[in-house]
Amino acid sequence: MIVFNITAPDTGIACALQQKIDALAKPQGSLGVLEALAMQIGLVQQTLSPSLRKPVNIIFAADHGIADEGVSQSPKEVTRQMIAAFLSGGAGVCFLARQHGFQLKVVDAGIACDFPPDTRIIHRKIRKGTRNFLHEPAMTIREMEQALQYGAEVVTECYRNGSNIISLGEMGIANTAASSMWMTCLAGVPLAGCVGAGCGLDGEGVRRKQQVLQAALDKYKGDRSVLNVMRYFGGYEMVMAVGGMLRAAELKMLILVDGFIMTNCVLAASKLYPEVLSCCIYGHCGGEAGHKKLLEILHAAPLLHLGLRLGEGSGAICAYPIVASAVRMINEMHSFSKASVTKYF
Repeated sequence: MIVFNITAPDTGIACALQQKIDALAKPQGSLGVLEALAMQIGLVQQTLSPSLRKPVNIIFAADHGIADEGVSQSPKEVTRQMIAAFLSGGAGVCFLARQHGFQLKVVDAGIACDFPPDTRIIHRKIRKGTRNFLHEPAMTIREMEQALQYGAEVVTECYRNGSNIISLGEMGIANTAASSMWMTCLAGVPLAGCVGAGCGLDGEGVRRKQQVLQAALDKYKGDRSVLNVMRYFGGYEMVMAVGGMLRAAELKMLILVDGFIMTNCVLAASKLYPEVLSCCIYGHCGGEAGHKKLLEILHAAPLLHLGLRLGEGSGAICAYPIVASAVRMINEMHSFSKASVTKYF
């Protein structure tokens, strides 16, 4: 089992950071969330002059056996089809990545098809989709360990190429179903409060989805430990994202958190290493049922409320300019003395 060395930021620099923020030519606290972000980023990076370098959005993609139970509006082949959209630059996340200067990486974590070796994806396929967790665990212990390792390796490569901030996205039909199971088991929220429309189920479809998931939960005989829940109900792309988050926190990288699925990955990661939370910046509160409650459980303050539920890292990238503004504030704004402005508070 891969082990991470994640420590909480040293708060010894906090006083100096606050003094620098308070000395900027503005009333104290008047830039609100930007000031809180500047403090968080300065603590993670252990500097009074934080920076953002080479942002990357990593999309982990895989198929889910539970999709065979009709818990999604879309068939499994959409996962494969979306890979082509990512690689052609035409998917929703692609224009956002171009707009905000993100490199886009796509990882085959377990898609139910074969891609030619020269396809411009990162080949980390564990299996052609997870097993159907209505009847058996989604993955073996070995597969879960391998997924954690692969996710960590992809983030390590980003770090070696100079990145210090990542957003993580996902693609996998039925992964909101898997995420709902993680939420109910790891956060203790009744299943009904965790299940939503996913990529477009109507009311009857949501009821059907909940019935299937409740049946799976009733059959589950595990101990509800985080690793057991991850293995039994998770997707390969979700477990890889957990591994990526943990490695990013180990390397003191900033983690931009996307929507419902990635927030569940943060939940799982934090159950293993609570210190990972210090590196997390929550991009948005999305439209998927359960996301708002999950953010509250994590005591997270999302930057945006746009009703997004696309996934792919889209909401995290949308929030990036706010993070960049916080860094520009602390680095570029003049102090009262430099600006020759009398303190007016």
